Amino acid sequence: MNFPLKKHPGIIITAIVIALLLAWGFQPKEVQVETIQPKQAPLTVSIQEDGRTRIIDRYPISAPVNGMTCRMHLKVGTEVKQDEILLEIRPLPSAILDSRSRAQAQQSVSAAQASLQAAKQQQAALQATALQAELEVKRFQPMLSKGLISKDVFDKAQTQSQAANANLKTAEYQVKVAEHELEAAQVMLKYSSGETGSEQLELVKVKSPIDGRILKVNRQCDGPVSVGESMLEIGDPKQLEIEVDVLSADAVKIKPGMKVLFDRWGGDKPLEGEVRLIEPVGFTKVSALGVEEQRVWVIADFTSAPELWQRLGDAYRVEAEFVLWHEEEVLQIPSSAAFRYQGGWAVFTDENGTAKRKTIEIGKRNGLQIQVLSGLSETDSVINNPNETVEDGVKINSGK
Repeated sequence: MNFPLKKHPGIIITAIVIALLLAWGFQPKEVQVETIQPKQAPLTVSIQEDGRTRIIDRYPISAPVNGMTCRMHLKVGTEVKQDEILLEIRPLPSAILDSRSRAQAQQSVSAAQASLQAAKQQQAALQATALQAELEVKRFQPMLSKGLISKDVFDKAQTQSQAANANLKTAEYQVKVAEHELEAAQVMLKYSSGETGSEQLELVKVKSPIDGRILKVNRQCDGPVSVGESMLEIGDPKQLEIEVDVLSADAVKIKPGMKVLFDRWGGDKPLEGEVRLIEPVGFTKVSALGVEEQRVWVIADFTSAPELWQRLGDAYRVEAEFVLWHEEEVLQIPSSAAFRYQGGWAVFTDENGTAKRKTIEIGKRNGLQIQVLSGLSETDSVINNPNETVEDGVKINSGK
Protein backbone atom coordinates (compact mmCIF):
# COMPACT_ATOMS: atom_id res chain seq x y z
CA MET A 1 0.00 0.00 0.00
CA ASN A 2 1.30 3.39 -0.93
CA PHE A 3 1.33 6.24 1.60
CA PRO A 4 1.55 9.38 -0.50
CA LEU A 5 1.54 11.60 2.62
CA LYS A 6 5.00 10.23 3.49
CA LYS A 7 6.23 11.95 0.36
CA HIS A 8 4.77 15.27 1.63
CA PRO A 9 5.75 15.71 5.33
CA GLY A 10 4.88 19.40 5.13
CA ILE A 11 1.17 18.54 4.91
CA ILE A 12 1.40 16.44 8.05
CA ILE A 13 3.19 19.17 9.97
CA THR A 14 0.66 21.78 8.83
CA ALA A 15 -2.26 19.59 9.91
CA ILE A 16 -0.69 19.01 13.32
CA VAL A 17 -0.11 22.75 13.78
CA ILE A 18 -3.72 23.56 12.82
CA ALA A 19 -5.03 20.93 15.24
CA LEU A 20 -2.93 22.33 18.06
CA LEU A 21 -4.07 25.87 17.27
CA LEU A 22 -7.71 24.80 17.26
CA ALA A 23 -7.27 22.98 20.58
CA TRP A 24 -5.59 26.07 22.09
CA GLY A 25 -8.26 28.40 20.70
CA PHE A 26 -11.15 26.44 22.14
CA GLN A 27 -9.49 25.92 25.49
CA PRO A 28 -11.20 27.99 28.23
CA LYS A 29 -9.13 31.09 29.01
CA GLU A 30 -8.60 32.63 32.40
CA VAL A 31 -10.69 35.73 33.08
CA GLN A 32 -8.84 38.73 34.46
CA VAL A 33 -10.56 39.96 37.64
CA GLU A 34 -9.99 42.32 40.54
CA THR A 35 -10.38 40.92 44.03
CA ILE A 36 -10.94 42.57 47.39
CA GLN A 37 -11.36 41.30 50.93
CA PRO A 38 -14.28 42.06 53.26
CA LYS A 39 -13.21 44.39 56.07
CA GLN A 40 -14.39 45.54 59.47
CA ALA A 41 -14.84 49.32 59.39
CA PRO A 42 -17.30 52.05 60.40
CA LEU A 43 -20.42 52.26 58.24
CA THR A 44 -22.84 55.18 58.05
CA VAL A 45 -26.19 55.30 56.27
CA SER A 46 -27.24 58.87 55.62
CA ILE A 47 -29.25 61.28 53.48
CA GLN A 48 -27.35 64.18 51.94
CA GLU A 49 -28.97 67.39 50.70
CA ASP A 50 -28.03 71.04 50.29
CA GLY A 51 -29.32 73.43 52.93
CA ARG A 52 -28.90 77.00 54.06
CA THR A 53 -28.74 78.87 57.32
CA ARG A 54 -31.37 81.34 58.43
CA ILE A 55 -31.82 83.60 61.41
CA ILE A 56 -34.46 82.12 63.70
CA ASP A 57 -36.25 85.36 64.61
CA ARG A 58 -36.45 88.26 62.17
CA TYR A 59 -38.17 91.49 63.17
CA PRO A 60 -39.51 93.88 60.52
CA ILE A 61 -39.58 97.50 61.68
CA SER A 62 -42.52 99.40 60.20
CA ALA A 63 -43.68 103.00 60.40
CA PRO A 64 -46.07 103.53 63.36
CA VAL A 65 -47.53 106.77 61.92
CA ASN A 66 -47.98 108.62 58.65
CA GLY A 67 -45.23 111.17 58.20
CA MET A 68 -41.86 112.08 56.78
CA THR A 69 -38.76 110.07 57.58
CA CYS A 70 -35.42 111.63 58.34
CA ARG A 71 -32.38 110.33 56.50
CA MET A 72 -31.20 107.02 57.96
CA HIS A 73 -27.52 106.27 58.34
CA LEU A 74 -28.00 102.55 59.04
CA LYS A 75 -26.56 99.92 56.73
CA VAL A 76 -26.91 96.18 56.44
CA GLY A 77 -24.74 94.56 59.11
CA THR A 78 -24.83 97.50 61.52
CA GLU A 79 -25.00 96.29 65.12
CA VAL A 80 -27.84 97.75 67.19
CA LYS A 81 -28.84 97.47 70.84
CA GLN A 82 -32.27 97.07 72.38
CA ASP A 83 -34.11 100.42 72.66
CA GLU A 84 -31.54 102.11 70.41
CA ILE A 85 -33.16 104.77 68.19
CA LEU A 86 -33.13 103.49 64.62
CA LEU A 87 -34.93 106.32 62.83
CA GLU A 88 -37.20 109.29 63.40
CA ILE A 89 -40.47 110.19 61.70
CA ARG A 90 -42.08 113.64 61.65
CA PRO A 91 -45.81 112.82 61.84
CA LEU A 92 -48.38 114.46 59.62
CA PRO A 93 -51.38 116.19 61.23
CA SER A 94 -54.26 113.77 61.55
CA ALA A 95 -56.84 114.39 58.85
CA ILE A 96 -59.58 112.33 60.49
CA LEU A 97 -60.25 112.85 64.13
CA ASP A 98 -63.59 111.10 64.43
CA SER A 99 -64.67 108.59 67.02
CA ARG A 100 -64.27 105.67 64.64
CA SER A 101 -60.55 106.24 64.04
CA ARG A 102 -60.01 106.75 67.75
CA ALA A 103 -61.83 103.50 68.57
CA GLN A 104 -59.75 101.61 66.03
CA ALA A 105 -56.53 102.98 67.51
CA GLN A 106 -57.68 102.04 71.01
CA GLN A 107 -58.50 98.51 69.83
CA SER A 108 -55.00 98.22 68.39
CA VAL A 109 -53.54 99.20 71.77
CA SER A 110 -55.77 96.67 73.57
CA ALA A 111 -54.79 93.92 71.13
CA ALA A 112 -51.11 94.74 71.58
CA GLN A 113 -51.50 94.63 75.37
CA ALA A 114 -53.19 91.23 75.13
CA SER A 115 -50.42 89.94 72.83
CA LEU A 116 -47.78 91.13 75.28
CA GLN A 117 -49.54 89.41 78.17
CA ALA A 118 -49.86 86.16 76.18
CA ALA A 119 -46.17 86.33 75.22
CA LYS A 120 -45.18 86.76 78.86
CA GLN A 121 -47.35 83.80 79.89
CA GLN A 122 -45.77 81.70 77.15
CA GLN A 123 -42.31 82.76 78.30
CA ALA A 124 -43.12 81.76 81.89
CA ALA A 125 -44.42 78.35 80.79
CA LEU A 126 -41.39 77.63 78.61
CA GLN A 127 -39.07 78.81 81.37
CA ALA A 128 -40.57 76.21 83.68
CA THR A 129 -40.26 73.55 80.97
CA ALA A 130 -36.61 74.43 80.34
CA LEU A 131 -35.83 74.31 84.07
CA GLN A 132 -37.50 70.91 84.40
CA ALA A 133 -35.56 69.55 81.41
CA GLU A 134 -32.28 70.85 82.84
CA LEU A 135 -32.99 69.22 86.22
CA GLU A 136 -33.78 65.97 84.41
CA VAL A 137 -30.38 66.02 82.70
CA LYS A 138 -28.62 66.69 86.03
CA ARG A 139 -30.56 63.84 87.65
CA PHE A 140 -29.66 61.40 84.85
CA GLN A 141 -25.94 62.28 84.81
CA PRO A 142 -24.89 60.21 87.88
CA MET A 143 -27.29 57.43 86.88
CA LEU A 144 -25.57 57.16 83.50
CA SER A 145 -22.10 56.94 85.08
CA LYS A 146 -23.34 54.08 87.29
CA GLY A 147 -24.92 52.24 84.37
CA LEU A 148 -28.47 52.56 85.72
CA ILE A 149 -29.79 54.09 82.50
CA SER A 150 -28.82 53.71 78.86
CA LYS A 151 -26.96 56.31 76.81
CA ASP A 152 -30.04 56.69 74.58
CA VAL A 153 -32.19 57.76 77.53
CA PHE A 154 -29.61 60.35 78.59
CA ASP A 155 -29.20 61.64 75.02
CA LYS A 156 -32.97 62.00 74.71
CA ALA A 157 -33.07 64.03 77.94
CA GLN A 158 -30.27 66.28 76.65
CA THR A 159 -32.10 66.79 73.37
CA GLN A 160 -35.28 67.77 75.20
CA SER A 161 -33.31 70.23 77.33
CA GLN A 162 -31.69 71.84 74.30
CA ALA A 163 -35.05 72.11 72.52
CA ALA A 164 -36.65 73.65 75.61
CA ASN A 165 -33.88 76.26 75.87
CA ALA A 166 -34.24 77.11 72.19
CA ASN A 167 -38.00 77.55 72.57
CA LEU A 168 -37.41 79.73 75.64
CA LYS A 169 -35.09 82.04 73.69
CA THR A 170 -37.73 82.41 70.99
CA ALA A 171 -40.34 83.23 73.63
CA GLU A 172 -38.06 85.89 75.14
CA TYR A 173 -37.71 87.52 71.74
CA GLN A 174 -41.48 87.36 71.25
CA VAL A 175 -41.94 89.31 74.48
CA LYS A 176 -39.57 92.00 73.24
CA VAL A 177 -41.41 92.20 69.93
CA ALA A 178 -44.78 92.40 71.69
CA GLU A 179 -43.49 95.28 73.81
CA HIS A 180 -42.30 97.02 70.65
CA GLU A 181 -45.68 96.50 68.96
CA LEU A 182 -47.51 97.89 72.02
CA GLU A 183 -45.33 100.96 71.98
CA ALA A 184 -46.03 101.43 68.25
CA ALA A 185 -49.79 101.05 68.82
CA GLN A 186 -49.69 103.65 71.63
CA VAL A 187 -47.82 106.06 69.36
CA MET A 188 -50.38 105.47 66.64
CA LEU A 189 -53.22 106.22 69.10
CA LYS A 190 -51.47 109.35 70.27
CA TYR A 191 -50.87 110.77 66.81
CA SER A 192 -54.03 109.66 65.01
CA SER A 193 -56.75 110.30 67.55
CA GLY A 194 -56.19 114.00 68.06
CA GLU A 195 -54.98 113.69 71.64
CA THR A 196 -51.89 115.87 71.28
CA GLY A 197 -52.77 118.94 69.21
CA SER A 198 -49.53 120.84 68.58
CA GLU A 199 -47.48 117.91 69.93
CA GLN A 200 -48.17 116.08 66.69
CA LEU A 201 -45.17 117.82 65.18
CA GLU A 202 -42.78 116.14 67.59
CA LEU A 203 -40.50 113.53 66.05
CA VAL A 204 -41.58 109.93 66.58
CA LYS A 205 -38.57 107.81 67.56
CA VAL A 206 -38.56 104.23 66.29
CA LYS A 207 -36.45 101.98 68.54
CA SER A 208 -34.91 98.53 68.16
CA PRO A 209 -36.85 95.77 69.97
CA ILE A 210 -33.77 93.51 70.39
CA ASP A 211 -29.99 93.34 70.36
CA GLY A 212 -28.95 92.34 66.86
CA ARG A 213 -27.89 93.52 63.43
CA ILE A 214 -29.58 95.23 60.52
CA LEU A 215 -30.51 92.57 57.96
CA LYS A 216 -32.35 94.72 55.43
CA VAL A 217 -32.82 98.45 54.75
CA ASN A 218 -35.81 99.23 52.54
CA ARG A 219 -35.06 102.92 52.13
CA GLN A 220 -32.23 105.28 52.96
CA CYS A 221 -33.44 108.72 51.87
CA ASP A 222 -36.00 111.16 53.26
CA GLY A 223 -39.59 110.80 52.12
CA PRO A 224 -43.19 110.18 53.10
CA VAL A 225 -44.18 106.92 54.77
CA SER A 226 -47.52 105.34 55.60
CA VAL A 227 -48.59 103.46 58.69
CA GLY A 228 -47.33 99.86 58.51
CA GLU A 229 -44.81 100.52 55.72
CA SER A 230 -41.70 98.34 56.17
CA MET A 231 -38.56 100.34 56.94
CA LEU A 232 -35.96 97.91 58.33
CA GLU A 233 -35.45 94.30 59.26
CA ILE A 234 -33.48 93.26 62.34
CA GLY A 235 -32.25 89.88 63.54
CA ASP A 236 -29.66 88.24 65.74
CA PRO A 237 -27.06 86.33 63.66
CA LYS A 238 -26.05 84.42 66.78
CA GLN A 239 -29.40 82.62 66.67
CA LEU A 240 -29.13 80.49 63.54
CA GLU A 241 -30.97 77.43 62.31
CA ILE A 242 -30.61 75.40 59.13
CA GLU A 243 -33.38 74.69 56.64
CA VAL A 244 -32.98 71.74 54.27
CA ASP A 245 -35.50 70.61 51.66
CA VAL A 246 -35.48 66.83 51.23
CA LEU A 247 -37.54 64.43 49.16
CA SER A 248 -40.78 63.46 50.87
CA ALA A 249 -39.73 59.78 50.61
CA ASP A 250 -36.60 60.65 52.63
CA ALA A 251 -38.41 62.95 55.06
CA VAL A 252 -40.36 60.01 56.53
CA LYS A 253 -37.03 58.43 57.54
CA ILE A 254 -35.89 61.52 59.46
CA LYS A 255 -36.95 62.02 63.09
CA PRO A 256 -36.63 64.92 65.56
CA GLY A 257 -33.41 64.63 67.55
CA MET A 258 -31.58 62.85 64.71
CA LYS A 259 -27.92 63.78 64.29
CA VAL A 260 -26.93 65.99 61.36
CA LEU A 261 -23.48 66.82 60.00
CA PHE A 262 -22.90 70.06 58.09
CA ASP A 263 -20.03 70.06 55.61
CA ARG A 264 -18.72 72.38 52.88
CA TRP A 265 -19.64 75.45 54.87
CA GLY A 266 -16.16 76.95 54.66
CA GLY A 267 -14.52 75.46 57.75
CA ASP A 268 -11.97 72.71 58.13
CA LYS A 269 -14.23 70.27 59.99
CA PRO A 270 -17.92 69.40 59.71
CA LEU A 271 -20.29 71.04 62.16
CA GLU A 272 -22.75 68.98 64.19
CA GLY A 273 -26.44 69.56 64.71
CA GLU A 274 -29.73 67.81 65.32
CA VAL A 275 -33.16 67.81 63.73
CA ARG A 276 -35.73 69.98 65.50
CA LEU A 277 -38.70 69.89 63.13
CA ILE A 278 -39.96 68.11 60.04
CA GLU A 279 -42.66 70.32 58.56
CA PRO A 280 -45.95 68.44 57.99
CA VAL A 281 -46.65 70.11 54.62
CA GLY A 282 -44.70 69.42 51.45
CA PHE A 283 -44.27 71.44 48.29
CA THR A 284 -43.54 70.80 44.62
CA LYS A 285 -40.13 71.67 43.22
CA VAL A 286 -38.83 71.21 39.69
CA SER A 287 -35.39 69.59 39.63
CA ALA A 288 -32.51 70.58 37.33
CA LEU A 289 -33.62 67.79 34.97
CA GLY A 290 -37.13 69.23 34.76
CA VAL A 291 -38.72 66.56 36.97
CA GLU A 292 -41.36 67.59 39.49
CA GLU A 293 -40.49 66.43 43.01
CA GLN A 294 -42.40 66.53 46.26
CA ARG A 295 -40.12 67.94 48.93
CA VAL A 296 -40.36 68.77 52.62
CA TRP A 297 -38.57 71.36 54.77
CA VAL A 298 -36.51 69.95 57.63
CA ILE A 299 -35.30 72.40 60.31
CA ALA A 300 -32.17 71.65 62.35
CA ASP A 301 -30.17 73.41 65.09
CA PHE A 302 -26.41 73.56 65.64
CA THR A 303 -25.07 71.52 68.56
CA SER A 304 -21.41 72.38 67.93
CA ALA A 305 -19.90 75.12 70.10
CA PRO A 306 -21.13 78.57 68.96
CA GLU A 307 -17.60 79.86 68.42
CA LEU A 308 -17.16 77.26 65.66
CA TRP A 309 -20.04 78.50 63.49
CA GLN A 310 -20.36 82.19 64.40
CA ARG A 311 -18.67 83.07 61.08
CA LEU A 312 -21.81 81.89 59.30
CA GLY A 313 -24.52 84.41 58.51
CA ASP A 314 -28.04 84.39 57.16
CA ALA A 315 -28.70 82.32 53.98
CA TYR A 316 -25.21 80.71 53.90
CA ARG A 317 -24.98 77.41 52.02
CA VAL A 318 -24.16 74.15 53.81
CA GLU A 319 -24.30 70.48 52.88
CA ALA A 320 -26.42 68.56 55.38
CA GLU A 321 -25.95 64.85 56.07
CA PHE A 322 -28.71 63.25 58.14
CA VAL A 323 -27.29 60.20 59.91
CA LEU A 324 -29.93 57.44 59.75
CA TRP A 325 -27.71 54.66 61.09
CA HIS A 326 -24.08 54.26 62.18
CA GLU A 327 -21.90 51.51 63.64
CA GLU A 328 -18.16 51.43 64.20
CA GLU A 329 -17.37 47.77 63.49
CA VAL A 330 -19.24 46.42 60.45
CA LEU A 331 -18.19 43.65 58.05
CA GLN A 332 -18.64 45.24 54.63
CA ILE A 333 -17.86 44.96 50.93
CA PRO A 334 -18.25 47.41 48.03
CA SER A 335 -21.76 47.42 46.59
CA SER A 336 -20.19 46.79 43.16
CA ALA A 337 -19.16 43.28 44.28
CA ALA A 338 -22.68 42.02 45.07
CA PHE A 339 -25.46 41.11 42.63
CA ARG A 340 -29.01 39.78 42.72
CA TYR A 341 -29.37 36.00 42.65
CA GLN A 342 -32.54 33.87 43.14
CA GLY A 343 -34.36 36.58 45.06
CA GLY A 344 -31.38 37.30 47.30
CA TRP A 345 -27.81 38.49 47.01
CA ALA A 346 -24.58 36.75 46.00
CA VAL A 347 -20.90 37.34 45.25
CA PHE A 348 -18.14 35.52 43.41
CA THR A 349 -15.08 34.49 45.40
CA ASP A 350 -11.65 33.38 44.23
CA GLU A 351 -11.17 29.73 45.22
CA ASN A 352 -7.64 28.79 44.09
CA GLY A 353 -8.04 30.45 40.69
CA THR A 354 -11.67 29.41 40.18
CA ALA A 355 -14.72 31.64 40.55
CA LYS A 356 -17.22 30.36 43.09
CA ARG A 357 -20.65 31.85 43.62
CA LYS A 358 -21.68 32.38 47.25
CA THR A 359 -25.03 33.60 48.50
CA ILE A 360 -24.84 36.21 51.25
CA GLU A 361 -27.20 37.99 53.62
CA ILE A 362 -26.85 41.74 53.57
CA GLY A 363 -27.89 44.44 56.06
CA LYS A 364 -27.53 48.21 55.73
CA ARG A 365 -26.44 49.91 52.50
CA ASN A 366 -25.25 53.44 51.82
CA GLY A 367 -24.78 53.30 48.06
CA LEU A 368 -21.05 52.58 48.20
CA GLN A 369 -20.73 49.87 50.83
CA ILE A 370 -22.91 46.93 51.92
CA GLN A 371 -23.07 45.36 55.35
CA VAL A 372 -22.56 41.58 55.22
CA LEU A 373 -24.49 39.70 57.90
CA SER A 374 -23.57 36.16 56.83
CA GLY A 375 -21.93 34.20 54.01
CA LEU A 376 -18.48 35.84 54.03
CA SER A 377 -15.52 36.31 56.33
CA GLU A 378 -12.54 38.65 56.31
CA THR A 379 -10.33 35.88 54.85
CA ASP A 380 -12.44 35.49 51.69
CA SER A 381 -11.23 36.95 48.40
CA VAL A 382 -14.22 38.57 46.67
CA ILE A 383 -14.33 39.49 42.98
CA ASN A 384 -15.14 43.17 42.55
CA ASN A 385 -17.17 44.34 39.53
CA PRO A 386 -17.73 40.85 38.02
CA ASN A 387 -18.66 41.06 34.31
CA GLU A 388 -20.75 38.71 32.17
CA THR A 389 -17.78 36.39 31.54
CA VAL A 390 -17.47 35.50 35.23
CA GLU A 391 -19.56 32.43 36.05
CA ASP A 392 -19.48 29.74 38.69
CA GLY A 393 -16.50 27.45 37.97
CA VAL A 394 -14.75 29.78 35.49
CA LYS A 395 -10.96 30.00 35.67
CA ILE A 396 -9.89 33.44 36.84
CA ASN A 397 -6.66 35.36 37.26
CA SER A 398 -6.59 38.11 39.87
CA GLY A 399 -2.99 39.07 39.10
CA LYS A 400 -1.81 38.08 42.60
